[in-house]
Amino acid sequence: MSGVMKRMGMIFRAKANKALDRAEDPRETLDYSYQKQLELLQKVRRGVADVATSRKRLELQLNQLQNQSTKLEDQGRKALALGREDLAREALSRRAALQQQVTDLETQHQTLQGEEEKLTLAAQRLQAKVDAFRTKKETIKATYTAAQAQTRIGEAFSGISEEMGDVGMAIQRAEDKTAQLQARAGAIDELLASGALDDQSGLAKDDIQSELDRLSGGTDVELELQRMKAELAGGSPQQAIEGGTGQSTSQSQPQDTPRFDKQ
Repeated sequence: MSGVMKRMGMIFRAKANKALDRAEDPRETLDYSYQKQLELLQKVRRGVADVATSRKRLELQLNQLQNQSTKLEDQGRKALALGREDLAREALSRRAALQQQVTDLETQHQTLQGEEEKLTLAAQRLQAKVDAFRTKKETIKATYTAAQAQTRIGEAFSGISEEMGDVGMAIQRAEDKTAQLQARAGAIDELLASGALDDQSGLAKDDIQSELDRLSGGTDVELELQRMKAELAGGSPQQAIEGGTGQSTSQSQPQDTPRFDKQ
């Protein structure tokens, strides 16, 4: 059972990793890494500022203690000048205590100054790395964008992209449907011409009726022509038609008549 669970976990992690690879955009990852480096650089700079602030505070305290030490020394000298040795001794005792504090503060000041120098150097180095990473990041992003555009153009020309593939399939389907309709129309025309299909509208005619209609149409044209000639000659249309018919009849009969000799 544990082996099955391990295998399922491995399969799940593999599929998740593959899905993340498809979803990941290197440009976004580079921008995120650059943002994190900027945040780290900002923290280092704040650390340098905090150390510098502490150092400056110690310097102010040292100045105050040194001023107090100088004041106590002057007070001790004045006391001795006035014959007050006890006051001079008190002033010098206080000055000695201040000197111990000054020594401790100077030690702390040197330590803070060293830390500040280290942090400043680290900030400068980190700034240089961030600047170099930014330049490299922009170069990689530009190269990736150009490669992506070139790949899309190549896929579009070759027709293997998803968009062009859909367009190609649509064109192929349209051509197939057009060819199928053309073939069906041609087949129906052939079947109608051969008489294999009956015209359900009742308008179709057989070949005999078509030939009779053609002959009658020719006769109607001849009659109309004779009528127009009669109108131009001043006669009635009926005479022109009869005359035309008589002429055609007389022309059709033979001109030779039998002759009888008298005995």
